Order: sequence, then structure tokens, then C-alpha cells
Amino acid sequence: MIEKRAFNTDKLVRPKAPFSQAIVAGQFLFLSGQGPLDSTGQPVRGDVRIQARKTLENMKTLLEEAGSSMKDVLKVSIFLVDMDHYGPVNEVYSQFFREEPPARTCVQVSRLPGDILVEMDAIVLLPK
Repeated sequence: MIEKRAFNTDKLVRPKAPFSQAIVAGQFLFLSGQGPLDSTGQPVRGDVRIQARKTLENMKTLLEEAGSSMKDVLKVSIFLVDMDHYGPVNEVYSQFFREEPPARTCVQVSRLPGDILVEMDAIVLLPK
């Protein structure tokens, strides 16, 4: 049986809802949805490019705290409130995943917590 444990870092605001920032299971790290939240937990406002960049920066921080990096990401799910944001989000996303980008899903949703425009989660292979 694979052992699992919660992973949280104080470098990001802890969730107020009943979930962990990430779960480690074996050699995998499963990131909960990351959004454009500042250090106080407030949503960063602005266009979707600004929000996507902050979301990916938060994801990067969480990965680094877990001893990983963006290069170790296997799969990303992107949730957008407007599919017209697909192109602008890709522009920002491609700056974080330059070589061998991970597998990915992108879907439009009707609403996200805090009325943010984008949220992302990920599955990561932890280095040995």
C-alpha cells in the first residue's frame, strides 16, 4: 500500500476549506487547485495574464518547497471562467513550461472561488 501524507508550506496561504495544499503519495505530488492569491490570501485582480502568472508562481513556490520543480510536472489541469482566455493563458503558461511541457487539460467553468479567472492543479513526479 502506498503511504500518503499532506504537504503544506507557510510560503503560501493555508486553505480555509478542508483540504491540503498538496498530497504526497509514493513518488508523486498532487497539487490542489492553485489560484492567483497574494500573501494575505486575497485574489490578485487584473487581467487573466496577471492572474495566470501569479497562479503559476504560486505553483512553482509549492513545488520548490516540496523539493521539486516545474520540470517535474507531469499533468496540469487548467480551469478558466472564459475560454476566450485560452490564448492569453497559453502565452504565460509557455514561459513556465518551455521544454517538454506536461500533459494538460483545459476546461471552462461557470465560476471559481473568489471570482478569480483561472485556477490550476497538477500531478508531479518527485525527484528520488
